[in-house]
Amino acid sequence: MKRFLVPTSAFSLVEVTLALGVAAFCLMAVFGLMPVGVQTHRNATSQTRATNYIAEVIEDLRATNKAVPNSSLFLINIPTDPRSPVDPPPCSGSQTFYLDGEGRLVFSPADYRYRAVVTFVKNPNATATMGATFAKVRVSWPASVDPCATRPSGSVEMFAAIDRR
Repeated sequence: MKRFLVPTSAFSLVEVTLALGVAAFCLMAVFGLMPVGVQTHRNATSQTRATNYIAEVIEDLRATNKAVPNSSLFLINIPTDPRSPVDPPPCSGSQTFYLDGEGRLVFSPADYRYRAVVTFVKNPNATATMGATFAKVRVSWPASVDPCATRPSGSVEMFAAIDRR
């Protein structure tokens, strides 16, 4: 019986080397984009948390009865007369407090993650007994950076009208 040798086909060493070079070039590009993706994810997460914390602060202000001077959750001193706050220049006349990564009020600098600043603004259309109290709430991170002195890594700001009847 006669056996026929079938010619086998294979890649040459040059083709394999070129394929490995192209794959390595593509992987280098993907690995180069990883730090950018991680940083973008971190910023998006921080911004989402800060927005949620602002919503909690405003909810705390709205839930506070007019007879009570301080909010229950964040201990914010709320003016009783919506006309009383004097529009402060930037970075003055504000109430500052600090939050941890879970949005809880903290007093230890080791636990600071977010800095929250609440500024009450004068409502010129209000009367002594009626009218909304205007508040600007700003949350910035990292908390160790003073937003008046240096630009923080990120911040979120919201304006709210609070009717405290």
